Amino acid sequence: MAKDTLTVKDNRTGKTYEISIEDGAIRSMDLRQIKTSEDDFGLLGYDPAFSNTASCRSAVTYIDGEKGILRYRGYPIEQLAEKSTYLETAYLIVKGELPNQEHLEAWMHNVTMHTMLHEKVKNFMAGFNYDAHPMGMLVSTVAAMSTFYPDAKNINDVESRRVQVRRLIGKIPTLAAYAYRYSLGLPYVPPDNDLSYTGNFLGMLFKMTELKYKPKPALERALDVLFILHADHEQNCSANAMRVVGSSQTDPYSATAAAAAALYGPLHGGANEAAIKMLNKIGSADKIPAFIKGVKAGEERLMGFGHRVYKNYDPRATIIKKIADEVFEETGKNPLIDIAVELERIALEDDYFVSRKLYPNVDFYSGIIYQAMGFPVTMFPVLFAIPRTSGWLAQWAENVFDEEQRIARPRQIYIGEDSRDYTAIKKRPVPQTLERKLLMGRL
Repeated sequence: MAKDTLTVKDNRTGKTYEISIEDGAIRSMDLRQIKTSEDDFGLLGYDPAFSNTASCRSAVTYIDGEKGILRYRGYPIEQLAEKSTYLETAYLIVKGELPNQEHLEAWMHNVTMHTMLHEKVKNFMAGFNYDAHPMGMLVSTVAAMSTFYPDAKNINDVESRRVQVRRLIGKIPTLAAYAYRYSLGLPYVPPDNDLSYTGNFLGMLFKMTELKYKPKPALERALDVLFILHADHEQNCSANAMRVVGSSQTDPYSATAAAAAALYGPLHGGANEAAIKMLNKIGSADKIPAFIKGVKAGEERLMGFGHRVYKNYDPRATIIKKIADEVFEETGKNPLIDIAVELERIALEDDYFVSRKLYPNVDFYSGIIYQAMGFPVTMFPVLFAIPRTSGWLAQWAENVFDEEQRIARPRQIYIGEDSRDYTAIKKRPVPQTLERKLLMGRL
């Protein structure tokens, strides 16, 4: 019977090594035994951007990119989007199981009781410039919250962890809504805990002079589904940031701020904004063939297609495409949807894109829906951060529990100068700075 091992022969020394395989992986530390001499540090694995490196064991999210499968704690995303709510899904992601009615009601109460912000947080937000980006405000304010809740540093205390999770999930929509209102010069709208999680968020965003805000059911449900779809996505850039920063045993607010900062980047949370800009640039369906020609020639970029993980149709994009019609019945049709649908049709009939497995991802349609609901593109990464908070916290908690985890400290392959002596300033030649070396092709 075959062993679950890998036999490696080092052709430098002629030595053979047997390395254990567990769960389809080898432990990188097992490579360290492969040396050319006693003074040799041992073999390293070189993996830029962690393309083929597992940094943890996780039970939160499962993705099969080849088959287009996404599951939270084993539950298919399609079933959760159809039957669940965001807060119920957040309970599942954080606690590992779906709640019964009693536990769901307790969870909803425990989250919504934390929607209010300390008055000093409002004062903190008042320090931003009038045109500050809402996501920059969110990142900074979440980090500042660690100073309001010093008990959060007790990460090994079970009850403290529970409280911080509820606080963050409860307060993040309020922070997001206040950042939005601040950017428009509008007064803050306090939370209304009689409304649902997403209904309350919509109220804090859009309430004006009415005594009681009543969210439109179609928009409330659409946002809830979008929140479910964005709740977690395995070891992406922001989840990895959450784990890495959390590995120093800092408080969850600081770690969440780091994760949100990672999400801020255009290659992560800003991808749906890039898709909107692309559709606006195309302008009309009759210009799509010329755009496609430009993509093939390397003159244009096809945004919202393809994914680092999915090599099939992103299952979240399929769900979003279905709820778009429900939103447009309420808001009116976003004219970009016709361009998007036609662009998808043409691209998926073209072997150039199909052979490269460039299918629409979650960002392709989500921005169109957000725009139809009245959100400016600056709010897109903020809307991503709200639901992803539950996923980040689940990833953070796993890292705290995991006895194998230590403070993150990857190795490097040093490519700099060898040892050299200090030279007096008058004897130094013109410096070949890193920038000049890059321009000259020496790095």
